Amino acid sequence: MFLSCWPQPLPRRRRRRPAQASDGILTAAEAHRAVQAGEILLVDIRRPDEWRRIGIPEGALPLDMRRPDFLAQLDQAVGGDRTRPVALICAAGVRTARVATALRRIGFSDLHDVSEGMTGSRAGHGWLRAGLPVTPAN
Repeated sequence: MFLSCWPQPLPRRRRRRPAQASDGILTAAEAHRAVQAGEILLVDIRRPDEWRRIGIPEGALPLDMRRPDFLAQLDQAVGGDRTRPVALICAAGVRTARVATALRRIGFSDLHDVSEGMTGSRAGHGWLRAGLPVTPAN
């Protein structure tokens, strides 16, 4: 399973409430604006094959959530500051919700979920259909 180095199994996904600012949920457009303004670190937690297939959101750090050193790499990206604003994006918001829950448990305090993801979900149309820029994966 994912992130075997984490202390507890991930909780089952619960039904989502409608998006509100206090939920830590961002639309793709909000996340893009925040990244461009330097207000947030956007982390794309999808797999490398997904990055190659549709690209990486402009300004995002591609960091495969299955990597054994995921947490160490994320800590490095935030400079050890677990209060730094971080937004997570995946394909459709399922993985980001689970990873955000696990990260909150270990001390990340300012997490945001781009719950519509790259390809869209019930939360919204997604990064791609919003026409937001992507960077090709190497």
